[in-house]
Parts: sequence; structure tokens; C-alpha cells
Amino acid sequence: MDKLKLLSGIILVISVGSILYALVFNPPNWVVYAISIIFIPLSILSFGLLIMARGSKDEEEEKRREPFIGY
Repeated sequence: MDKLKLLSGIILVISVGSILYALVFNPPNWVVYAISIIFIPLSILSFGLLIMARGSKDEEEEKRREPFIGY
């Protein structure tokens, strides 16, 4: 899970940075289109993965109390 959080965080930062680049500077139209097609969905995906990677406190406490016994 730590790798997932790290990778999602990196992708989110890169996506937000590229979106801000397209908003602040005035790149050619094809660059803006490429950023919008690639990085906006990636930012949404990485944000969702960050939210899903975090477990609630109840779930983590349950994992500590009740170990996995297998199938």
C-alpha cells in the first residue's frame, strides 16, 4: 500500500503541475489538448487511488485485533 500511495502522490503532483502549466503559460493548442486528454483523467485517478489507499481507523483496528486465518 505504501508504494501505491507514493506512486499516486507522484502522479497527482505531476498532473496538477502540468494542468497549472497549461493555465498559467500559453502553450500551443495541441499541448493544451494533450494535457487535458492525458493529465486530467490521471489526476482524478490518482486522487481516487489515494483516497482508496487510506483505510478507516475502524478497519485498521480490526486488522490488528483479528488476524487473517486463510481460507
